Amino acid sequence: MRLLQVTEAIPSSPWEMVTHATGVTKLVLLLLVVLSLVSWAIMFMKWREFRTLANTSRSFMNEFEHQTRLVEAQGLARRSTPNPFTRVFDRAVRFLPASRGDDTYAADESAAMMSGSRVEALRFLLDSETSHERDRLGRFIPWLATIGSVSPLIGLLGTVLGVIDAFIGIATKGSGNIAAVAPGVAEALIATAAALAVAIPAVFGYNLFANRLNRLEGELEGFGSEVIALLVGEGRI
Repeated sequence: MRLLQVTEAIPSSPWEMVTHATGVTKLVLLLLVVLSLVSWAIMFMKWREFRTLANTSRSFMNEFEHQTRLVEAQGLARRSTPNPFTRVFDRAVRFLPASRGDDTYAADESAAMMSGSRVEALRFLLDSETSHERDRLGRFIPWLATIGSVSPLIGLLGTVLGVIDAFIGIATKGSGNIAAVAPGVAEALIATAAALAVAIPAVFGYNLFANRLNRLEGELEGFGSEVIALLVGEGRI
């Protein structure tokens, strides 16, 4: 009869282990749940942002490749949905010396000709704008790396505290058989399992979005070179 009561008191599922866990373990699990919700919210937000960006940027770049005049490219940028490429292009255009209020430029090539130092300054300006766009799109992504690296440590803390509590209980009750040790250790390991469930998606999401940012930065740098080439084709450089 006594053995039956002991068996019924032992948790038989992960949920029962959570509900029967100590206060410290529950606090650790609650913190991990919050971190998991934050990481999934960031990943969903960034997924939507990059998906929208890919659609708008692809449409703009496909048309920009066929532009041979700066004025036509300006009109295309105005008609297009704002995206990193249109903002980089707009920053380059605003760098050029305008002669009229309608964004057209001087007919005299010698007046519009840029010195070598101004060409270099334009290159630095485009690089700066590219870095700015990368930083803007990369907001909150480092949080994924932080959650992915901190979560296992939090889970390990919960496991260690749970094991300590289990051994204290064994010493208090004076029972050291496997039936008395196993439930406490299993309960403590729940924190580690939960931490891994939080960390793995966060690290995966961070690597995915970091690679996407690197590709975007390379595309923006290439686009800056195309803008300079367009200016060369018109004799402005």
